[in-house]
Formats: sequence, structure tokens, C-alpha cells
Amino acid sequence: MTGAPTGDGTVAAVAKAAGAASGVSRAGVIGISVGVLAAGAAAGVAIERLTVGRAMRRRARAELDASAPYGSLRGRPRTVAAPDGTELYVELDGTGWAEPDGDGSGAEPLTVVFCHGYCLNQDSWHFERAALREGMRLVFWDQRSHGRSERSRSYLAGEPAGIDQLGGDLKAVIDAVAPTGPLVLVGHSMGGMTVMALADQYPDLFRERVAGVALIGTLAGDWDDVSLGLPKAGAKLFKKVAPGMVKLLGRQVDLVEATRRLGSDLTAVFYRKFSFGSRDVDPGVVRFAEQLLDATPIDVVAEFYPVFGAHEKYEALAALRGLPVLVLAGTKDLLTPSAHSEAMAERLPGAELVLAEGAGHLVMLERPELADRELALLLRRAADFAGATPLPAAVLDLTREPAAGTAAGPAAEPVVDPA
Repeated sequence: MTGAPTGDGTVAAVAKAAGAASGVSRAGVIGISVGVLAAGAAAGVAIERLTVGRAMRRRARAELDASAPYGSLRGRPRTVAAPDGTELYVELDGTGWAEPDGDGSGAEPLTVVFCHGYCLNQDSWHFERAALREGMRLVFWDQRSHGRSERSRSYLAGEPAGIDQLGGDLKAVIDAVAPTGPLVLVGHSMGGMTVMALADQYPDLFRERVAGVALIGTLAGDWDDVSLGLPKAGAKLFKKVAPGMVKLLGRQVDLVEATRRLGSDLTAVFYRKFSFGSRDVDPGVVRFAEQLLDATPIDVVAEFYPVFGAHEKYEALAALRGLPVLVLAGTKDLLTPSAHSEAMAERLPGAELVLAEGAGHLVMLERPELADRELALLLRRAADFAGATPLPAAVLDLTREPAAGTAAGPAAEPVVDPA
């Protein structure tokens, strides 16, 4: 954007804009911006303030909150104890649970387990839950410290968080609610890392039971190379100071949470920039994403942020070779750039690589028709691979090619098959 500040000038401009808007302290401004700083953000804030009044924005948010159905779908609740005793919140959804375990031929139904991303919860799979629940067995769960799950007991006892621990949590969920039959594992962002951690720790599970895997907006390593859309020098500086800053802010929960509320206009701009790649997203979906992110306390943000730099699971991808795999990413994803998805697909011959042109990190919310269709196609391949019971007609209907100009829309990139 012409005239947009960069580097240190961006930081100063963001601080000035935020302070003028809400009267909060400098420490509070940092609390708003940490983890989501981007070049040009200050200019975006200024434009939004000029074009839409604050009162109008608040009224629009209230109306969206009252009318939007996103995140309203619920399944049968359960709690599962993680290896350290942390209570994980799980929901079993889909009408397939009422069906027999087999059709008499030895075939068993698929069970699909969804793993959400960092600072989100299971409701981020709203569109997939709605599209796939007819006749399917679906498992949704909140990762430790997120959503309705308990705050990590081991972290509260002084142990650092880690992606490997999340892999153990996923194994506990599978053992408790889906101990038999073929599995399809779906992970977005940190949830994809969780699936890779499971593969690293339990490769036999992938050989014996996993029939398909979807890795959406995620990466297998090299997090420290992600620029977050910043200039190279700014990205290097941010990556250097961010872990300590986040840790400090995690100890100032009351101050930071109050600041997030006061600076809601500014945080909304940041959230949108790092969640979506295009401007033509349903306002209700944008607001829904804001609510999911706002619901994650700053101390949970601080708990998990440091673990991404230690995540290196390229070798664990070996457990996925030969399986039906979907790798889906938005080409404007600033948090887990699509180049990382391409790198994973190169290590998985036969994987379906789908790049959603112009979409951002929350691709399953920004392009739900595309995500739903690609997941349905994966389920069809997985059912064939595992010899599972036939998929219901409602899911098979999703696999049909959309009519021109509809469904995935004109900005959806065709599937690229690296094989």
C-alpha cells in the first residue's frame, strides 16, 4: 500500500494509532499487537476508521453476534483424560454412530477426527461439521488449554508445552472414543502438527488403522523461516524478541485482556489480516473468527507460542507415505505459507496438493465449499483404501464437480497432483 510504514516505523505507527483510539498504555498496545504484527497494519487501521464509524462497527458486530449460526452445532459431549490427567473436551457428532459397526462383510465405517489450530477450538470446523455429519462418525476435540478443555496440568506444574504432548493427547482421544476401525485424521495449523507428532510417536497406528490424512494450513518444520509478511529485517527482529515478549505478557493477563477489549477495532484488523487472504469474506465468518481468537486467553497464547520453533517433523511424514493424503493451503497464508505445504507434498508421493488462490490461514472458513469438497474426496479415497463401508450419499454428493462460477468460486486453484 502506498505510504504504508515498514519495519520500526510500522511498530511506532501502530502504537500511535492504538493509543489515540483507546487511550491505553504502551504495554497494553504491545499486548494487542504481539504475535500479529504486520507491515502496513497501521495504514489499514486508519482507512477503516475513516470509512466506517466506531459506533456503526459495534452495532454491526452486535447484530452479527445475534444472528450468525457459526459455532452453534453441537455433538454428544465427553471428556477424555490426557496422559498427564488434563481433561480434554470431546464431542461425537454425525449420525453414523447409530449405524452398526459393520455391514456383515467385514467392512467397518470410517471415523474422522478433527484437530483444530492454535488459539482456536473445535468450532473452527463449523462448515465441515455441517457438511459431513449425515451418515458419518465425526470426532471433534479441543486441544489442551483451548476451548472447553482443561488448562494443561503439566504446564501449570512447571513443565513446558510441546507439540509432542499434543500428539499424546490425540492418541488418548482415539483410544477412548474410536478404539477400533479405520481413521481419517484432519488437522489445521497446530492441529496438523499434532497429527505429525502422533505419526512420529505411533507409526504403527498409521500402518494399521489410519486410512487418510488431511494437513490444512500447516507446516512440518522451519517455523523460524516464516516472515509473517514482514520485511526480512523486521521478521528477524520480531522472531528474536517475540518469545520473551509473549512470555512477559502471559504474566500480565488482566492488563492484556483489558487492553484487547479496549482495542477491539485494532485487533479486528490484525485478526483479519492473518486469518483471511481476500476481502470478500462473509462478515459473519470474519466476526466468528474474531470471537474464536478473542476467546483464547493471553496466557494460553504464551504457553504455546514458543513450541512452534521446536517443531521439526519432516521425518515423521514417512508414516503417511502410501496413504491417501490431502495437503490444502491458501496462497496468501502469512502464518504457514503455502510453500511449506508444497514441501510436505513433495515428501508424500501421491498426495493431493490443493492451493486455494488468494485464501489465507483460515482457508476452511474462507473457502468452505472448497474445503468441504476436498475433504469429501479424501474420505472417498480413504474408504476405498481401507475397504470401509460405503460413504453416505450426502458425502458423495459433495465430491461432484461444481458448476462453473459456483461452489469453490473463481478464485479456487485447481488440484495439483505432485505424482
